[in-house]
Amino acid sequence: MKTSNLGYPRIGAHRELKRACEKYWSNKISLEDLIEAGKSIRAENWKLQQEKEIDLIPSNDFSFYDQVLDTTLMVGAIPERYKKARKSNKNLLDLYFAMARGLQKDGVDVIAMEMTKWFDTNYHYIVPEFTKDQEFELVSQKIVEEFQEAKDLGIQTKPVLLGPVTYLLLGKEKEEGFHRLDLLPKLLPVYHSILKMLADAGATWIQFDEPILSTDFSEKEKEAIGKVYNGITEAFPNLKILLASYFGDYGDNLDTVLNLPVCALHLDLKRGADDLDKVLEAGRLNQITSLSLGVIDGRNIWKNDFESSLRFIQKAKEKLGEERIIISPSCSLLHVPNDLDLEQNEKVLSTEVKDWMAFAKQKLEELQSLKILANTDYKSQQLFLDNAASMEKRRSSKLIHKTKVKQRLEHLEAKDYRRESSFDKRKILQDEHLKLPLFPTTTIGSFPQTKEVRQKRSLFKKGELTEQGYVNFLMEQTFETIRLQENIGLDVPVHGEFERNDMVEYFGEQLEGFTFTQNGWVQSYGSRCVKPPIIYGDVSRPVPMTVFWTSFAQSLTNRPVKGMLTGPVTILQWSFVRDDQARSVTCEQIALAILDEVLDLEKEGISIIQVDEPAIREGLPLRKKDWKKYLDWAIGAFKLSTSGVKDSTQIHTHMCYSEFNDIIQSIADMDADVITIECSRSQMELLDAFSEFDYPNDIGPGVYDIHSPRVPSEEEIIKLLQKAENVLPASKLWVNPDCGLKTRGWEETISALKIMVSAAQQMRETVGQPSN
Repeated sequence: MKTSNLGYPRIGAHRELKRACEKYWSNKISLEDLIEAGKSIRAENWKLQQEKEIDLIPSNDFSFYDQVLDTTLMVGAIPERYKKARKSNKNLLDLYFAMARGLQKDGVDVIAMEMTKWFDTNYHYIVPEFTKDQEFELVSQKIVEEFQEAKDLGIQTKPVLLGPVTYLLLGKEKEEGFHRLDLLPKLLPVYHSILKMLADAGATWIQFDEPILSTDFSEKEKEAIGKVYNGITEAFPNLKILLASYFGDYGDNLDTVLNLPVCALHLDLKRGADDLDKVLEAGRLNQITSLSLGVIDGRNIWKNDFESSLRFIQKAKEKLGEERIIISPSCSLLHVPNDLDLEQNEKVLSTEVKDWMAFAKQKLEELQSLKILANTDYKSQQLFLDNAASMEKRRSSKLIHKTKVKQRLEHLEAKDYRRESSFDKRKILQDEHLKLPLFPTTTIGSFPQTKEVRQKRSLFKKGELTEQGYVNFLMEQTFETIRLQENIGLDVPVHGEFERNDMVEYFGEQLEGFTFTQNGWVQSYGSRCVKPPIIYGDVSRPVPMTVFWTSFAQSLTNRPVKGMLTGPVTILQWSFVRDDQARSVTCEQIALAILDEVLDLEKEGISIIQVDEPAIREGLPLRKKDWKKYLDWAIGAFKLSTSGVKDSTQIHTHMCYSEFNDIIQSIADMDADVITIECSRSQMELLDAFSEFDYPNDIGPGVYDIHSPRVPSEEEIIKLLQKAENVLPASKLWVNPDCGLKTRGWEETISALKIMVSAAQQMRETVGQPSN
């Protein structure tokens, strides 16, 4: 019996990669320093996994930005607009970062590639772009170099490759007349070249990640999978191929993968538990194929229940024998924090709740323990008994269940999920009350969190700055930001969110049923790291969370200040969620807490309230048969959190990186008065869904990309607004960036917003103001 890990967090236990990348981007360290930082993280990860006796240790799971972008560079799928950037950059990393972040330097001005969510996770990937005459060539040998790097340390690794079918299907055709899967014959030779180089370097196991197999497949796609892996095993008979899909079961794709001559097939038994029985049915598994049993949750932080995992292992062992069993996490550990041992402050994370958890390092130890127990009469072993005791303590803990919260849910009625009047009636009242111009301008909420802001927050948390001193500082920041927005000419200002560390963490810190960590960082994209809250019990709001700061900002201006809240689905999706009750129940508990805040803001005279739900689309199940059930409770939770307000109160929501075409009716069912969406990187592609559907409410398509440091031109923004006006009435359009400005600098933010406001003013002159 073997243990295998599918991938390990690459940011470093103390976010070393984040700091190194950001220093390199700001010219504070050299390229050599950045490369050395990556090398150090990789060595530490490999040595830890060797120490924990993992048999199949991954390499090429490290990335300076994103593993899909790594693959794009590897196969040379570099979009045409980067040719000039490629010539001006002497190294591949600068070209790579230009593709991820855009580039505005030395006469080169190119926008970044599109970014979207990695399946139903909060990790983002850079979307490949394909043309009909697309050519591929081997450009980057990173995977071979890192395999050799580990080998030089005395560690034999299992290189990880994003499978060619998943890679193509995650991309986009940038012109009509072909399907991206048609490019497979051109792509495969590059993969074969890489495999030959790995074989020559001494690799024995290769892990191919094909998570697209957890989605609905066409016959053409099934044929492609068969062609790829039959071809690879025929061309490289001495390489042991581990085919891994995760985030769900194989569903209708199971017969296809069971017919492949691969050496090992990975099952995600946390999200596709039924697959094991299906695979073990007599005669269904190829006799040469081992099973990788994903029994440890790679996406959540709860300690593994050994009894449950050992049942899976023993069942497989009885059918296949222990030599064909590989014990694994369900997916890469990229999605969990590094090390629970770093959490030493009991005031932040109590000893009782900490005992229920396992981070990446601890999950490696769980793999080791399960391997030991699986080969013994485990029920008498101390390892097993200690785990069982921990499971029971969690189940019976008084911290988890709150009677009042449960009773409030039980008394909800249908009227609690809908606004009093229809949108057309509400819009009349809101227009009369707010008196906003055509193409009203606003932002998505946050303003730059400078080094000074972060330092003051850190000093306050350490007790080195008094509460009053911290509040005074935040008031100054808010005052200056309101004045700045007035000077720029924004019609609907925001308070700037300087008191907030993260759009989910900030709320979780003030809600009961949540706990936190000091070092529980996970990568969201590039150098962007988040520290997700942990929902361990029933959720409620003991006191108002945002009323003070929003009311203070409103007192500084006659313009309507927009109250900013994070929605219940997003708080759920971007937290580590308790696994002892349905996610829908937890989401409704959060919705009621947000409703309490919405009503308190309204009582204080806040007429515009934004409840952000960027994660609605992200949470959509991977198979269409499961969509309706999810959308019913997810949309219901948003409506529960917002439907108690008066008709004259305008409810906004924000969504980013979402393909809306297939769920547009559900987006309309949210019945938000205004929806703001990410549109800039996709050049307003998303608006097609809204035009074809005849979306009834108002829309603010993001007119410039805040994930890139480049400042847009006025002409760019006007063109995007004209595109929007071609598919939607001008009376429905708002003008805003595509996301919050927290990660940007002040200079670029001010420049971009001035240009945006000027563009909106030009559009008003072109279209003409409607008569009141």
